[in-house]
This record gives sequence, structure tokens and C-alpha cells, in this order.
Amino acid sequence: MYKILLAILLIGAMQLMAFDDYDMDGVEDKKDMCPNTPFSALVDKNGCSKKILKGFGSSVSTNLYSFDVIIGFNYSESNYDSLQQNDTYSGSLQVDYYYKNFSIQASTSYYDTQSVSYNDSGIDDSFLGAYYTLNAQKNLNIVFGLGAIIPTYDSDLNNNNTDYTTSINLSYMATKSINLFGGYNYVIINDDDVENVKYQNTNAYNIGIGFYPIQQLYISAAYNSSQSIYKDVKDIDTISAYGYYSFNKRWFGTLNYAYGLSDTATDHYFSLRVGYCF
Repeated sequence: MYKILLAILLIGAMQLMAFDDYDMDGVEDKKDMCPNTPFSALVDKNGCSKKILKGFGSSVSTNLYSFDVIIGFNYSESNYDSLQQNDTYSGSLQVDYYYKNFSIQASTSYYDTQSVSYNDSGIDDSFLGAYYTLNAQKNLNIVFGLGAIIPTYDSDLNNNNTDYTTSINLSYMATKSINLFGGYNYVIINDDDVENVKYQNTNAYNIGIGFYPIQQLYISAAYNSSQSIYKDVKDIDTISAYGYYSFNKRWFGTLNYAYGLSDTATDHYFSLRVGYCF
């Protein structure tokens, strides 16, 4: 009889001591108001992330509102069959504002291109976009986006009209530390044809896998493919590696490298960015 009583007491004690925490954020599931925060998320007492990483390289705040500023250095090396080898250096600025599941992004950059026969520098086209994050299921997030590519880049090819983009991106937490992601982007090109240059609307997509080895670090690899804005030009195919590291609750950094698989792609692309979250 005493063995039965002892077993009942042990089972009861185990139930009292049980602590279910599916997303491993330190907040018990029954008290967790955001039960599917990624492994690397910094959470508040309710289990809701102050900043959530997405596999496709953006961050979304689940607080009422916040914003961040990101500055970056970028380098690309091209050696197309039809072009001379050239190196392009650029500095970028990006600002993101988050309100609940909505976010707004604005970005621009200044470039300097150097080759054997010419040098060129100026402001690239700027971007303004808006996004909405839908928590479709416990492990699945879907982000819908609309944006405008503002023609701040000066060109002789008559591509000085505003283009518009729409996108959808998905991030699925396959395990507590591994996520699968993919996205699709469509760009409406409003530029007028000039001489032998003819423009077209473009489709682009990416697919990849990400991993959270430790709480502060996220790394991923992806395959990316996009149509050229010019007709009768081969698709632009690349593979890329991405890393995100959170230094503390305010400062974070990203590192990105892409390698061109097609003749139309940039041979090598490198980006280093540092951001501050308010």
C-alpha cells in the first residue's frame, strides 16, 4: 500500500514541477502570449519577442512599436561575358519602423564603380516598402509586402520611372533551432524602352534553410533566382550565405555573401551591416 501512495506522491510532485516551454524562451507555455518565438528571440515577461528574426533576412517587432537604423558597406565584383571586369563599392542606409504586425522600410545607398575604361559614382535607386506579418500557424509566419523603387539613380537608359514591387515570404520553424524559408517577388517595371534596350516586369524567388546554433546567432543559406529587367537576357541565379548576430538588446550585425551561378549575375557580392534598435 505504501508503494502505491509513494507512486502517487511522486507523480503529483512531477506534475507540480512540470514546466512546458515549447519555444524555449524561458516563459511557461500556459503563460506564454507568443508561443512560437524563434530560438534566438529576446523576449519580455509575456514571452513575446522584442525582435524576431526571419529566415529571409528581416526582423519584425512584436512590441507595440519600435524602429531601427542600419548602416552597411557593400562590395560587388562583376566580370560578365559582355562587360569588362568592374568593382563596385557602396555605403547603404536603412531605416525600419515596426508597429504590431506592420512594418515600414526605407533604404538607399551611394555607389562607386571602377573599371579599366571608366569610373562612375552616385546614388542608387531608393526603396520604400510596407509589410504585414501573419502568424498563420504555430510554426509558420507569412509576410506580405508592397513597395516602390524610387528612381534616385541617374541613367542614360531612360529608366527613371518609379517601379512597384509585391512580395510574399514564408518562414517555418521545422524544429526549435532550424527554420525553412522561401519567398516570391514581382516587380512592375515602368521604364520606357530606348534604342535597343527593352524592359520587362520581373519574377524572383528564393528558398533556403536557417539555423540558430546559439541564442545570439542565426545563419542561413539560400538559392536565389530572378529575371532580368531587360528582355532576352538570361535569369540571374545566385547562392548566398547570411549571418545575424545580436551583440546585446540594442546592437546587431549582419554578414552576407552571394556567389553568381549565371553569366548575368554578379560574380561575388559581400555585405557587412551594423544596426541599432530603438
